[in-house]
Amino acid sequence: MELEIPPSLPEESRTGSVPEAPPAAASEPVFAPGLAEPGGLPWVFSGSQGLRAGWSVLLFVLLFSIFSTAAGFVFFHLHLIGKKEDFTATGAFFGELVAFLAMAGAAALVARIEGRGIFDFYLTGPRRFLHFLSGLAAGFATLSALIGTLYWGGWLHFGPIALSGAAIFQFGGLWAAAFLLVGFFEEGCFRCYLQFTLTRGINFWWALAVVGALCLDLLVGSKGSGLRGVYAAALLGLAPCLILHIRKTPRSGFWQASWVTSTAFGFIHITNNGENWIGIFAAAFIGFVFCVSIWVTGSAWWAIGCHAAWDWTETFFYGASDSGMQPTGHYLTTSPAGNALWSGGADGPEGSLLVLGITLLLLVALVVIYGRKRSAALATPAARQAAE
Repeated sequence: MELEIPPSLPEESRTGSVPEAPPAAASEPVFAPGLAEPGGLPWVFSGSQGLRAGWSVLLFVLLFSIFSTAAGFVFFHLHLIGKKEDFTATGAFFGELVAFLAMAGAAALVARIEGRGIFDFYLTGPRRFLHFLSGLAAGFATLSALIGTLYWGGWLHFGPIALSGAAIFQFGGLWAAAFLLVGFFEEGCFRCYLQFTLTRGINFWWALAVVGALCLDLLVGSKGSGLRGVYAAALLGLAPCLILHIRKTPRSGFWQASWVTSTAFGFIHITNNGENWIGIFAAAFIGFVFCVSIWVTGSAWWAIGCHAAWDWTETFFYGASDSGMQPTGHYLTTSPAGNALWSGGADGPEGSLLVLGITLLLLVALVVIYGRKRSAALATPAARQAAE
């Protein structure tokens, strides 16, 4: 992979203003003691920032597989998870806990080898807690807007309230804990570790090769209409990334990485029961929105909050199917009605064509709100420098 060394953060980013670009690896080389020092590894393994991005990703995947297998074995024999689980809050919590622990362990070890801290993977930056809270609010509001639109159009019906009394808080808390783990795990993998690592070491041709390999894998080994969602995401990112490459746009590695991680995010949802092509494409689309959130806020905390709140609102609060899975222990009750193209059918609200419009509105709102703050933060030091 071609090595791109992102610039250091501008001074205003270090003092609490919105950064010009997402925080990335320092411009000075970082070497892991005894491993990535000059001469410690052949050039094919080690670059100016230590372990090359491609090897780093392969090592992360290998470690994640080992850790998840080990943690899954322990949890299974403790009867915390089973081979086949209903979509329950407890089952989801322990299943996601296995994935989160494996991801955190793999990322921490790779970070140690590279001479970094685990928070270097887009978990630093200004106003992290505020961004996390605003992400939670955005996730709840966006999913509620989708539910409201489906209800207004007659494509969703409300049933009786399923819980009462203390059970509301009990299940609400359990589902909240489960989906916080979902947010930390999936965003930790895709928008933190992979986005950061690929940004520092990818170009258009490597991005095209990875995206092409994902599509080829589906073409050869998978069946179903959901595949078209991955193909659509791959094609949609092709022209913009090629243009960035031709123009040699500075820091284009971030957007090449976004193409890869967003397409891969749609790819992993193929295995979910009941997913249609719209739901798969929507997963890739929201993955791109989360990448943009890193660019405009300076960290992945908004994405983590939005992801967790979106799933919690859909699954627990409205009781809708999530990727074709019907939850147990939900507050409200909803069911699809009419044409599955608009209602989402068995897939749930995420399988509705309307989810694409709602996600587009979320993207616009994200850029408008945080893009203005970023522009203002950049304009202040520029004006001060012009006056001197």
